Amino acid sequence: MKMTLIPQASAAALLLVLTLCLQCAGVAALVEWLRGATAKGDQGFGPVRSAVLVVKSTIAIIILHGLVILLWASFYRLQCFPSWELSFYFSSSSYATVGYGDVTLPNRWRLLGPLESMAGVLMCGVSVCLLFATITRLVDRDPRHSRKLGYANDPVDLKGNRHASEQNYA
Repeated sequence: MKMTLIPQASAAALLLVLTLCLQCAGVAALVEWLRGATAKGDQGFGPVRSAVLVVKSTIAIIILHGLVILLWASFYRLQCFPSWELSFYFSSSSYATVGYGDVTLPNRWRLLGPLESMAGVLMCGVSVCLLFATITRLVDRDPRHSRKLGYANDPVDLKGNRHASEQNYA
């Protein structure tokens, strides 16, 4: 019986590091874009502009997840499956934790499927946090809602800086 744990562990470590690098770079770029997009209007956004910003953010996040799925599918194509269709199908169903079971990895690489699922859950969690933060910021910036919620004099701006009136207390 051949020792298969070392190649699996090596591939898993490489794929997980690349996944984290890709996801972190994508999220950082999206955060910078969101800061720029929300800094343009001091009074807050109307409902249409807010909705467009959330839709654009969601599309960017879906594309980012698609790139991560493609990363894993590329490995599967090189090592496991004879076609891109099978590779992408397996990767996307694993990443999304659907795992139909109609396509399985060869025994030599079978530990990668659950690892991709764990990475997918974590990366989706990061994306949900980003969308939640974006929507929260849009609600807080709307003067109609911020007064009701008690945030009208929020001492922190979009870049995390304290306003001049609050710097004495920091």
